[in-house]
Amino acid sequence: MVYVGTPPLLNSYGYRDKCRAYIDPSLSVARSGRDKAGDGMPYWPGYSDISPQCRATYLEWLASGRSDASYNPGYMFLYFYGLERRFFVDQSDEDAKDIVQEVRRLQSLYPDNHSVRRYLGEFLDIAMLAETDLDAIEPIFEKQGWELPFSLKYAIGVRIDKGEHLTADWLLSWFICHPEGNLRTPATRCRDEFIALFRMRFDERFPDGLKVTKPRKKLTASYRAASSEFQGSANPTLDGKPVPDISGLRKPIEIAQELADEVMNDLDKLSRFLGRNPEGRGSVEAHALMPTELWEAFPSEEMDRLKFWASDVVDRGGLVPLKEVIGRLEGETNEKIAKRQMTGAADALARLGFGLAPDPRFALRSPKAEEPVVLFSLGEPIERLEEVSESYRNALMELALGSFVAHADGRIAEPERRALEDQVSAAALSDQERRRLRANLEWFLAVPPDMTLLRRKLKDVGQDSQAAMRAALVGAAHADGIIHSDEVASIEKIYKALGLDPALAYSDLHAGEVADGPRAVRASQPGRPGEAIPDLEKASGPKLDASRIAAIRSDTERVSSVLGQIFDVEEEESGASGPASQSQLAGLDPKHGALVLELVTREHWSDTEFETICASHGLMASGALEVVNEWAFETYDEALLDEYDGYDMSPEIAEAVKEKMSAEGRDV
Repeated sequence: MVYVGTPPLLNSYGYRDKCRAYIDPSLSVARSGRDKAGDGMPYWPGYSDISPQCRATYLEWLASGRSDASYNPGYMFLYFYGLERRFFVDQSDEDAKDIVQEVRRLQSLYPDNHSVRRYLGEFLDIAMLAETDLDAIEPIFEKQGWELPFSLKYAIGVRIDKGEHLTADWLLSWFICHPEGNLRTPATRCRDEFIALFRMRFDERFPDGLKVTKPRKKLTASYRAASSEFQGSANPTLDGKPVPDISGLRKPIEIAQELADEVMNDLDKLSRFLGRNPEGRGSVEAHALMPTELWEAFPSEEMDRLKFWASDVVDRGGLVPLKEVIGRLEGETNEKIAKRQMTGAADALARLGFGLAPDPRFALRSPKAEEPVVLFSLGEPIERLEEVSESYRNALMELALGSFVAHADGRIAEPERRALEDQVSAAALSDQERRRLRANLEWFLAVPPDMTLLRRKLKDVGQDSQAAMRAALVGAAHADGIIHSDEVASIEKIYKALGLDPALAYSDLHAGEVADGPRAVRASQPGRPGEAIPDLEKASGPKLDASRIAAIRSDTERVSSVLGQIFDVEEEESGASGPASQSQLAGLDPKHGALVLELVTREHWSDTEFETICASHGLMASGALEVVNEWAFETYDEALLDEYDGYDMSPEIAEAVKEKMSAEGRDV
């Protein structure tokens, strides 16, 4: 399978005088080949132009079986130049299949060489049709270059010409290899899960496959030789007819992009987890973050054990230390548990059909590692815990406020407990949200708030916020038209926590709209003798005023906003700060934005240095670390800071931030 003889002169496509592949017997050859490293080989070697030492080395490689990959790939290319010439220039049918098989073997000798993958891959993409049946061509799930592979265009074009509907694999292969296909990190980091979920979503949407309109353009291929000596072409046919060229079709790619975006969004949480934990694949938390459709395809015994454990906890009442929950999911736990860890735990359990209270997305404060949390049944697996109604958010905030009041004197009386339970029952929520609200009540009752911190923060509330809270409390007491003594006692407690005179509760309540004077009735008149006494009408109960309830709701929402600001456990005491301004980094508030700009100036910060720099921006180290890393994952899909004997800065993100600031005319 080599050319031997006087090399012909090259045509106008070449850059040298003689065909590179020909072994010219008239040229001198060294006694032995000693240049296996190819030090004397140019990038485009030609037998007539290389040294006698290199000729000897090349001939020894050929004679030894052409399989020794320790030789420089240049010798293999010198051999390959003859194979591609035989296939495209001589167009020999008798050995076409043998040539394709030989090139495939050569490609396997140098799997990591970029030039081998490129040039031999381009040859095989076209030439393989000479020895491969249509059914033997398989979809490609790796991007091959900037153009659609010829074999892929042929395989899909033939199917469209036959009127076949495309399967998920062919559409996905078309999309992955298409120059305009947009694949984000979840598709590459979670490759197997992405392909499996794409197939499932495609089959749901197109159970009979995707019908594609046949294009008019016909498929042709041009081949530029690796030797640069010629250009070849191919015009494939099927049963004597030309094959449609799919290159210009856009609608199938748009459909594939829509499906891919949906799948990548659903894999986003798993991808982020694996980004933070590269060795975490197969763990309980990683498996739980998969969309539930994938569980059967990616089974996990650890998940089964976790589900059994969670069921047992729920059966025993639901209360369990937070550190035990995190330990079950992550295998170990630290003294301090981050909000991100709790969020991951809540998401993992939700996919098994179990809830975790409190959910850190909505909690006024997160529990400490040794404090209990509540596990409960959600009724069904849930993938997006963050998607709740505004009614749930408000009801949860009102319940938190009520529990603070109930705990104010150090104990919870039975009437207070019943009142809080009635509050849950009365909330206009779905069954699943009511389950979550009831579990949060269990946590509120089981874990007393820090009343010292509560009182201190409530005393710092401004006049406007105090007025909103007073209005909401009094409005709620008036809502049913009756003011109970236990309601008055509760309002007194929170007034006291606000630093107000508890006696103000009476004046505020008295200023409400519940009438407490005698009602005017019709004067009595004598009836006719023998007139029957009418039956007493049953009391219809108090009439609720819709406008008043709307006003109460408005006040309650204002209270929710106030509570969210003053009781957020991640919010720390504010230091000296300048006037409010927008952050220079999108997605971060001014304080954290300024912190990031200072952090990227160095590759490493010690624990003490990091705490000092956070304090200088009015931030606590633990909260700041979580915020900037969450921002980094959202923006760059990796953490900004890694905790290792201090804090290591991501060089890629640091460089990206510096470039952004430089482009905007700012120096870091």
